[in-house]
Amino acid sequence: MTGAGAETANASQRLDKWLWQARFFKTRTLAAKYVSDGNVRVTRGGDTNRADKASTAVRPGDVLVFTRNERLRVIEILACAERRGPASEAQALYDDRSPPPPPKTERTVAPFSREKGAGRPTKKDRRALAALKSDN
Repeated sequence: MTGAGAETANASQRLDKWLWQARFFKTRTLAAKYVSDGNVRVTRGGDTNRADKASTAVRPGDVLVFTRNERLRVIEILACAERRGPASEAQALYDDRSPPPPPKTERTVAPFSREKGAGRPTKKDRRALAALKSDN
């Protein structure tokens, strides 16, 4: 193969640069630090290795596993980017195989609540709240 087809078939890119271009991180420096801290695993051809250098080369077909914002991300790389484009271009770079996020738990209602706009609690209200807190 010659020309552009050969470049695409053998395309590889630095891991920190790919994570930044795919918009998982706001800056490339943050992506490099995250990778250097050993938070990303790269699976290629059935072998899984922890990426400890930001310069680790990734290419289409690799699978990345990392946590971001308390959520497990499993990402298959589909392409390498030439620039950091809009979100629509970034989403075309990968296939997200992540498990669905856990359902959000309902907020517990405070044992002592006031009506919205009722103003500051009175001394009597504060004492009642303190009594409720000391019972628990």
